Amino acid sequence: MATSETVELGPLHPPKEESLKAFSEIESELKKTLLHMKHTYLKHEPEYFAAVQSLSDNELTSFSSSDLEGVRVGLSAYGLHLFGKLRLPAMPDSGPAYIHFRAFIGGDGHQEPGVATLHCIHTEDIEEPDGGHKYRAIFTKDDELEWFDT
Repeated sequence: MATSETVELGPLHPPKEESLKAFSEIESELKKTLLHMKHTYLKHEPEYFAAVQSLSDNELTSFSSSDLEGVRVGLSAYGLHLFGKLRLPAMPDSGPAYIHFRAFIGGDGHQEPGVATLHCIHTEDIEEPDGGHKYRAIFTKDDELEWFDT
């Protein structure tokens, strides 16, 4: 299994042609998964999506490849690991307005070599000093795009 210890991510950079191609391959699944997560977390832990509660489903998923602002890419024996920072255009510039996602592009030996699949959308659960938790799935422009598994 690929981990932050076994795969070195390159620096954050604007997406190039191959990253945009991968995004187009996962865009539909990304939107579907984002909506599913929002509705699921609303029932159990609404804080994850608190920043976008005022958005309709259509507004939340109104993004396209032109909103993909940055990517980091790492190579493993299995293929490419693509981490993306995606701007939600319906959100104001101030405050949280980004999702972070992870995709995988399998190499030879993968069931669909060269085809991107969505791995996950990043959610964060931070334990506070008082024992409470801070949850979020919507990030700010200044939040770094780092390795994540969930």
